Amino acid sequence: MKIIGSTSRILAAGAALLLLPVFAGAQEPVKSFDQLNTRLKVGDTIYVTDAQGHEVKGKIRDLSAISLLLDAGGMPQDFQAARVAAIQLQPKDSLRNGVLWGALAGFVGGALSCAASPDCAGDEAAAGMAVGLAIVGAAAGAGIGAGVDAAIKGPRLVIYRGAGTQSAARFSLAPLITPRHKGVAVAFAF
Repeated sequence: MKIIGSTSRILAAGAALLLLPVFAGAQEPVKSFDQLNTRLKVGDTIYVTDAQGHEVKGKIRDLSAISLLLDAGGMPQDFQAARVAAIQLQPKDSLRNGVLWGALAGFVGGALSCAASPDCAGDEAAAGMAVGLAIVGAAAGAGIGAGVDAAIKGPRLVIYRGAGTQSAARFSLAPLITPRHKGVAVAFAF
């Protein structure tokens, strides 16, 4: 009985961790151009939205406390702080996690396909065939995982929001589990 209680607590704690919102990348945007150098550097690819709502994608060539110079499609574009409504950054994603998950899925799939086959029963040749299928499956899965990971872009991060722009209201709901309390944490931001 005691093991079942401990197991259910561990499962509940694990589920709570999975349900928690991710706050690591949720930094508030800077409100001044002189703070941009804390989040951006020359060479970063960013998206600049001007005061009229037009968006320009480009690489940062120069960054100062009052202006931003982008290389947008081979053409330099200068943005003065007063005419910028927002700046967003598309974070780079490593392909590593896609390769690893794909390799794992391929390895397991290759091994299971051999286990389901009557040709893979009992002898050393069958064991070699199982290992071979698992390795081929891992290699194929790694390639597919890398391709899928490269195709999926994460959300853009808002780095700068001009003084006159409105931010959307936010609502957050997260489970709260401690040894003495169980509940839900609710947060509103306007």
